[in-house]
Amino acid sequence: MVRVMTPTVRLLPNAITVLALCAGLSAAQFALKGQLVLAIGAIGVAAVLDSLDGRIARLLDATSKMGAELDSLSDAISFGVAPALVLYIWAGDSSGAGWIVALTFAVCMVLRLARFNTLLDVEQPPYAKEFFVGVPAPAGGLCALMPVILTLEFGDGWWSSAPVVYVWTVAIALLLISRLPTLSLKSVRVPAKAAAPLLVGVGLAAAAVIQYPLIALATALLLYLAHIPYALRRYHWLANHPEAWGVPLRERRAIRRSTSRLRLRRPRFPRVAGNQRLNVRRTQDHVVRGVRTYPAESQDRSRRRSWRRIGLRQRNR
Repeated sequence: MVRVMTPTVRLLPNAITVLALCAGLSAAQFALKGQLVLAIGAIGVAAVLDSLDGRIARLLDATSKMGAELDSLSDAISFGVAPALVLYIWAGDSSGAGWIVALTFAVCMVLRLARFNTLLDVEQPPYAKEFFVGVPAPAGGLCALMPVILTLEFGDGWWSSAPVVYVWTVAIALLLISRLPTLSLKSVRVPAKAAAPLLVGVGLAAAAVIQYPLIALATALLLYLAHIPYALRRYHWLANHPEAWGVPLRERRAIRRSTSRLRLRRPRFPRVAGNQRLNVRRTQDHVVRGVRTYPAESQDRSRRRSWRRIGLRQRNR
């Protein structure tokens, strides 16, 4: 039996995107009124809604070009413009440096979203679907607010000084436009045995958010930034092991254990473009075999070394 989607149901993902946009814009209004906790909460609500609209669109088979463009515009305002305004209003800097930093962060967010849209049409290897290129927009917008979160929870300190806030904001902006891989939650698969412990962890996380919302948010953001070295290592490992692409997590772990136990490494050869990898040619000074280059005089030396290594002598001809 084929279900026919009504136009109202197909508009549901776009409606969620518009709600995320309204939540992001409301953060600036809360900051103008001095309600910084509500401003941070509004950006957090926008991040949650942003994570839902794409999944709901795929479940309802309601993806469209308009929805993708609307999502990018909503992210640019909710996680680029709104956090920049909140930081600028909270800092209260009248020298002009704070506004320059806020503009830098907003521009880097827009550039990050533009690159994300261009990469959608680029063919990538299978393992690339498990990663984002750079820090995603919701995480970057919330990480930029870390000085505000720490100040609201612990009061003024070194984290609230103007130089630290400027350096932190610019560093997050650079992470947005960087090429560093970060894990994508879309590709995370939970095994059946871990379902019960995961539900318990969700309950504990919910209790922490209710009792200590700012501390829980700051801890989650720090853990997210701390996972970047692991994501970088995993990305390079998958790039060097094509046999692990598209296999279940258990088999991937077995491959990783076997390679680490045997200490196998890929041979490091110089990169040769095109069909030169397969060509075999000789010159006066060097002999090229595959992708390795040997000096002409070193062949006899390497041959004598190999005879000495096995304990035999080569007869003089």
